[in-house]
Amino acid sequence: MTETENTSTAATEESTKKVKLMNQYPIAPDSEWPEAWLVPEKVEDQCLENRLEPNVPVTVEQLKELGIQYWKMDPSAGDYPVKSVPWDPKDAMDPKLKALRDDRGYSYADIITIHPDHLPEFEKKIAMFFEEHIHDAEEIRYILGGSGFFDVRNLKDEWVRIHVKAGDLMTLPEGIYHRFTCDEKRIIHAMRLFIGQPVWTPFNRPQEEHESRVKYVQEFVEKKEEVKEDAKEE
Repeated sequence: MTETENTSTAATEESTKKVKLMNQYPIAPDSEWPEAWLVPEKVEDQCLENRLEPNVPVTVEQLKELGIQYWKMDPSAGDYPVKSVPWDPKDAMDPKLKALRDDRGYSYADIITIHPDHLPEFEKKIAMFFEEHIHDAEEIRYILGGSGFFDVRNLKDEWVRIHVKAGDLMTLPEGIYHRFTCDEKRIIHAMRLFIGQPVWTPFNRPQEEHESRVKYVQEFVEKKEEVKEDAKEE
């Protein structure tokens, strides 16, 4: 084997090793996940809990089926500014955040505070965040303070509301329909993390032909239907 071939083989092995090591940081146990429940198709005030009557809870297992991942962090382990665009993930002091950063390859971050005192045109912005949309990359949010709601569509196209609070770090898979709002306290301090260049563009529904949506449907919706069919045949 030539020196060039040796170098190429070594590079391939190193790349394979890195891939195998990725995503090895374990997600939180079920008992630590945030509460989730179904909400109506239309709501009058997006910042309220808007539970159905009677309440219909959504289990951690059901959230996982949608491709959601969750870790419990300790925001008191770091000193985070009210706003920093960008914020270097290398500045993380929290050992858990550093471990997750390195495991998943987060190389860019920013920190924002959604509150009337810190976000110009607050009402307009939170209405915009509440438009149903997808992204063409994974969405990663770490809640440093305050609280809010991530709404995601389940496999039946129903709205699931997830109540995120300080210490919650959650990822939404590329292509999932979702929206976001602060809750009635009207303040949330959050870090947004990215792999490589930040992705800001929302693609508002409908996006059934979008590559990221097609990918999500194939990986989560159709796969779930295949599992059900296999179970029936058994």
